[in-house]
Amino acid sequence: MSLVFYYGSGSPYVWRVQLALEHKQLPYELKVLSFSLGDTKKPEFGKLNPRHQVPVLVDGDFVLYESNAIVAYLDDAYPDSGAPLFPGNAQTRALTRRLVLEIDNYLVPRFDPLLEQAFWVKPEERKPEVIESSKQATRTELELLTAAMLGDFLAGPLSAADFALYPFVAFAKRCEEKKLPDLGFDSMVTPQILAWKKRMEVLPFFHKTIPQHWQAG
Repeated sequence: MSLVFYYGSGSPYVWRVQLALEHKQLPYELKVLSFSLGDTKKPEFGKLNPRHQVPVLVDGDFVLYESNAIVAYLDDAYPDSGAPLFPGNAQTRALTRRLVLEIDNYLVPRFDPLLEQAFWVKPEERKPEVIESSKQATRTELELLTAAMLGDFLAGPLSAADFALYPFVAFAKRCEEKKLPDLGFDSMVTPQILAWKKRMEVLPFFHKTIPQHWQAG
């Protein structure tokens, strides 16, 4: 086994894959790419992913991109390593896949405008109405996910669904801490999601996956 993981600090999709790799207890070589230096735009990286995006996983002579495809591959290719990413019976696994789709198809598009306003729009050009609308829409999606929770984690046992959601909840908190001090993160998430976030952050491998530039402050 020779896993090489192409990584960009601060990508929520990269983060979910790294959480999955750690959960599966799979050794991997970390290849750190710089967004600011344009590493993902370089021709050599384009040979791995013609869409010039991270994450990318290389397993021997097999190259795979798209975070959800990578997470599913890890479970299929290494069923005996670590804990499953899609645990339980057929129904629980189907629920996990559904939750991942809901996160990507519904929550992320509603949260993206807030993220963009926080990190890519100059403070004097931010639109409070866009931030508030995105905040409320995100809260609605988190309420739906809360209603679907089956225990301490989204699908009951810890699964790929939790790793899909966590980076976006963490980014919401990051928006408040670094860019939007009046955001009101605690009112944006439900009490159940707030408690879930704390459970995620005490996983034994969690701190290894925190984005590198976040660790610097």
